[in-house]
Amino acid sequence: MRTLYGFFYHTLAGWKLQDDRTEFTRRFIVVIAPHTSNIDFWVGLCVRSLAGLEGSKFLAKKSLFKPPVGWFFRALGGYPVDRSKHSNMTEAVIALFDRGEIQRIGITPEGTRTYQPDWKTGFHRIATGAGVPIILCSFDYARKTTFITGPFPLTDNAEADIERMKDWFRPHKGKYPENGVR
Repeated sequence: MRTLYGFFYHTLAGWKLQDDRTEFTRRFIVVIAPHTSNIDFWVGLCVRSLAGLEGSKFLAKKSLFKPPVGWFFRALGGYPVDRSKHSNMTEAVIALFDRGEIQRIGITPEGTRTYQPDWKTGFHRIATGAGVPIILCSFDYARKTTFITGPFPLTDNAEADIERMKDWFRPHKGKYPENGVR
């Protein structure tokens, strides 16, 4: 599959991958932003394979998991999120890490493809609760480059950490830049 993903990603789409990880841990959360287009999902599938992140799971809106295509998103490692109610998703994901059912998971903190100034903080609570690092991943459409960082240093101050993450993401332009990190 890696060859097929590489063909689509590099040859057909003309993208590059800049993976700055120098240490490779088994367990982590991938924070992906800006999330401005459905195309991000397909780019992400390619990157997951090319960066050696096979087996990574992801959270996505519940409506994607309905018939007739729900099986497809589950088979790719998706977990449905019902954004219309509080469902203790943070605790559920921590438990998945604790039980060893997942090793790594991708999360888009914006929670939507439109501009969202206030990011969800659950990913930070999951990382600290499960004791796993966060790495950052950005699909920069302007440069046709995916950027992946090493572990991002977290503190007890989620809001300050998120602001530092946003600072890193700001120069990266999503498919629709007006909906990205400002």
